[in-house]
Amino acid sequence: MRRAEGRADGRFSLRQRLRSFRYAGSGIAFMLRTQHNAWIHLACTLAVGALGLALRISAADWRWLLVAMALVWLAELINTAIEFVCDLVSPGHDERVRRAKDLAAGAVLVCALTAAALGALTLWPRLSALAL
Repeated sequence: MRRAEGRADGRFSLRQRLRSFRYAGSGIAFMLRTQHNAWIHLACTLAVGALGLALRISAADWRWLLVAMALVWLAELINTAIEFVCDLVSPGHDERVRRAKDLAAGAVLVCALTAAALGALTLWPRLSALAL
């Protein structure tokens, strides 16, 4: 079990802050190893990044795309955490747990669809101009 974050005397500790980054990275790596939908998000993130670079989109466009991608990743991370906690507290079938998991998955879907729409609105005009 992890020690509580920070020092016992309440002072700032650079070592503890760096350790917290390692814990966060471990969580992200675990999600990428175990969640198939995260692989889809990764492929889309890489594709949008490559398209944005190739099309030389503006800084303003990058800001919106980065926010959209970050929200999808945030939702997927929270969804994964909720699923694991639900499985821990209720290993058997429980309708309330199923509903909680469905709601968390729905949040990911809303973020992903919104990000896809934002990506299309941002990238499509430049892509269609290339075809002309």
